[in-house]
Amino acid sequence: MNEPVKQLIDAVIATHAALRTQKPLVQCLTNAVSSNFMANVLLAAGAAPAMVDNPEEAAAFVQVASAVLVNLGTPTAAQVEAMRLAVKAAHSVGRPWVLDPIGAGGLSWRGAVAAELLAYRPTVIRGNASEIIGLAGLGSSSRGFDSSNDPADAVAAARELLAHSAAVSASGPVDHVVGTHEGQIRLFRIAGGSALLPRVTATGCSLGALVAAYTAVAASPVLALITAHVHFALAAEQAQTVAKGPGSFMPAFVDALDAVDAEQIAQHARIDSIELES
Repeated sequence: MNEPVKQLIDAVIATHAALRTQKPLVQCLTNAVSSNFMANVLLAAGAAPAMVDNPEEAAAFVQVASAVLVNLGTPTAAQVEAMRLAVKAAHSVGRPWVLDPIGAGGLSWRGAVAAELLAYRPTVIRGNASEIIGLAGLGSSSRGFDSSNDPADAVAAARELLAHSAAVSASGPVDHVVGTHEGQIRLFRIAGGSALLPRVTATGCSLGALVAAYTAVAASPVLALITAHVHFALAAEQAQTVAKGPGSFMPAFVDALDAVDAEQIAQHARIDSIELES
């Protein structure tokens, strides 16, 4: 392991420890399908969930939240209004917030909503490759977590989205994270995970919530993204060893999120990094 990678893994270990110590409170404005599983993922990882997504309370709750997640999976008019209020409040008080632009590239109404929310500069944008490409305006394919695009195809779109956000990730068999690290725009690739992840609903959405939790404790947005992806990948690998299929994978994955520790990260995290041309 070369020294820069070792230093990055040490930073991931420290960020993971900070999450467990600080237990950030994540306000989740998310879709109906993901809410319960997302809350359990956050609790298992060491954070705390708050599913406050109504217009009457969304902005006020930002004041006490550590970070905010906005997930466009099943938006209603009322929820979208709550999202507008929440991100405006987050932007105003400097609270980190994450945009998960589900379907933004393939459905015009939510695409317009996502474009509107970008004006409030999400700290991080997290999606699958097709969503990142769609959000950047480079394509229109968007199928949810089970994306037909390779994350490598989304690097150019992620670079473009850095005009709106500090760091961007595209999930897949190898997760791709783009952001500024030590004064350079870099691409980080995180290997691992499990083929069972896209066969269980709300795993990608829950990764977005975990990213939000890490934005509250990490030294930088790109480090928050990297740590969340590493934590998720290692937990999925561990769960796969005991799961018999998608049904048993779900509880095993929640257990594994709780079990990931510094030793596991040091021994099994697989990260590489390259500088991207300016």
